[in-house]
Amino acid sequence: MVYGLGEALKNLNSYCQERTTRIRNSLSPSRPSMSETTIPGTGGSSSSSRASTAIPSTPNMDPTTPTVDDPAPNANNVPGMSRDEFRQYGKETVDYIVDYLENIQKRRVVPAIEPGYLKDLIPSEAPNAPESFESVMEDFEKLIMPGITHWQHPRFHAYFPAGNSFPSIIADMLSDAIGCVGFSWAACPAMTELELIMLDWFGKMIGLPAEFLPLTENGKGGGVIQSSASECNFVTLLAARFEIMKELRQRFPFVEEGLLLSKLIAYCSKEAHSSVEKACMIGMVKLRILETDSKFRLRGETLRNAIQEDRNLGLIPFFVSTTLGTTSCCSFDVLSEIGPICKENELWLHVDAAYSGSAFICPEFRPLMNGIEYAMSFNTNPNKWLLINFDCSTMWVRDRFKLTQALVVDPLYLQHSWMDKSIDYRHWGIPLSRRFRSLKLWFVIRMYGIDGLQKYIREHVRLAKKMEAMLRGDAKFEIVNEVIMGLVCFRMKGDDETNQTLLTRLNASGRIHMVPASLGDRFVIRFCVCAENATDKDIEVAYEIISQAAQHVLHDSVKAVIAEEDEEAVALEEMVADLNIQETPDKGLARQNSADAVGQRLERQLSKEEILAQKQHESLAKKRSFLVRMVSDPKCYNPKIVRHLNMANHRKMSQDLYRDRTLMQTISHSQRPNRLSQSPGSAGSAFFDDDEDRVVADVQTGLQTPI
Repeated sequence: MVYGLGEALKNLNSYCQERTTRIRNSLSPSRPSMSETTIPGTGGSSSSSRASTAIPSTPNMDPTTPTVDDPAPNANNVPGMSRDEFRQYGKETVDYIVDYLENIQKRRVVPAIEPGYLKDLIPSEAPNAPESFESVMEDFEKLIMPGITHWQHPRFHAYFPAGNSFPSIIADMLSDAIGCVGFSWAACPAMTELELIMLDWFGKMIGLPAEFLPLTENGKGGGVIQSSASECNFVTLLAARFEIMKELRQRFPFVEEGLLLSKLIAYCSKEAHSSVEKACMIGMVKLRILETDSKFRLRGETLRNAIQEDRNLGLIPFFVSTTLGTTSCCSFDVLSEIGPICKENELWLHVDAAYSGSAFICPEFRPLMNGIEYAMSFNTNPNKWLLINFDCSTMWVRDRFKLTQALVVDPLYLQHSWMDKSIDYRHWGIPLSRRFRSLKLWFVIRMYGIDGLQKYIREHVRLAKKMEAMLRGDAKFEIVNEVIMGLVCFRMKGDDETNQTLLTRLNASGRIHMVPASLGDRFVIRFCVCAENATDKDIEVAYEIISQAAQHVLHDSVKAVIAEEDEEAVALEEMVADLNIQETPDKGLARQNSADAVGQRLERQLSKEEILAQKQHESLAKKRSFLVRMVSDPKCYNPKIVRHLNMANHRKMSQDLYRDRTLMQTISHSQRPNRLSQSPGSAGSAFFDDDEDRVVADVQTGLQTPI
């Protein structure tokens, strides 16, 4: 009996130890669950268990699953990161992100590095053995951060804002943790359905017509979130091309498709984004780039004349890309004039409002959308000006079937039983795989509210107006664009070289970052309000930096005129004249005197050259960053300059391009072209009858053809 009692006590002790171990494990941070569950063997409910012991648990889990007894992966034995380590390092990373954004103003805006700087710092081979998180983060700060352009810096005023906010970051973290790929409704129902709802929300917020909204009853419209505005431009061009080619195949059933395709031509303004040009190049269609008015807007009459000219040449207009808030100067094409022309000629009208579209949540900016009812498609980028981090480009279409029929490919392994009642977004874009982008749109809209987002937009516009007023009040500067949103385009009063020198000096300082544009064939500097919490002080500091740099440029240019006068050329001319003195009895003395004089001049010139070389060395030390030289280049926002600089190469690549270029030159050199000559070799002749009373479009910037 004593032996039996001892065995019973021993078993009871073992049972208690096992229970203690289970409870300890359930309280361990290595637990993968975040909510309630029942501890096996306790006999109590999940709610009472949590109330008494604060045990985290997982919902909808099979109670027979021995999760409590599963030990956490051992960090020493498991490569990568264990659950315990992820909890620790995840919190540390969040702290690092917050500290980075709070102290970002202490860093240089642009890095001072040259291409290939990492090649000598990072080993040429990947490590065989796992390395610690601490060493990776140490190298991140030491090697990666010195090469980062800090887009969230309060004095980053280049390009357009790179939207960012804590709710958006958290939503992206959750999206990455879920790790689903939502190419169809069945692949992730919540992803598809939330995207529909968010596009309906956001479309209503910016005042889109009901025909575009995805949840309009009996409507054919719809929306999708693409990766970028470039993808939106390309996808809409493909849809428009498919639509016109379907019609042409019916009208000309015996004509080769390649010939029909070669006749298609699209239109945009010279201020349109370069992605339109790339879309036409990939889509194998011609693009005609049209001149703008004095406010850098595309007007209806210019488009009408271009369409008529191209029809007379046997081309088939089919697509017009307009811009609300151009990249170079934030100008707005006149949709109310362009729309009726597109409707009259049955052209697909696409509206790209990548930057400014978010501002239409403010009612005072919606008149800029007048004419949107004529559009077939519209896109804007919340990841620019709505505090949502990249990538998130919203796009709506008036007829979703015209879009999807151009992109649908339906293999058996992607089909599912709910296809007749749901939307599969794999038919709405180029990639099959899609991220959970709508999640961050949902988080940001809910946590800021429409009122908070409107306040953010209006504050940026106010600060841009403040910068405009300060620059206008300074006699050294002039404003080039109409400041409507958060972008100010300015330049020093002087030549382009002076302004490029100013921008290079500003970017080289590391204290501020801006980029250029070409407006009216003039070099201008773009100043955009980008930081979420930008203040009046940020604008005042930026103006002081710009003003001081301009003073230095003016001072240096005055000195340069004196120091760099063509003294060397004068000295050489005098030297030649001295050496060509006719032979005289005193020729030796004359030659000696001449040589002495020339020597003195050259010696004096050499000393000045040394001074200039020293200044140049100092300047190069400041401009050592390749990035600075690159972003200060005038070709940044006008790729047509690059194309024309290399026009000779394009002529060699394509005889068609040569003929089109000749056509462009003829149009540009004649206010009223004559009739098209039918004689051989007259491709560059004028094109219209003398008696035609037509207003010809302004000088065309270019005609791009497929190669």
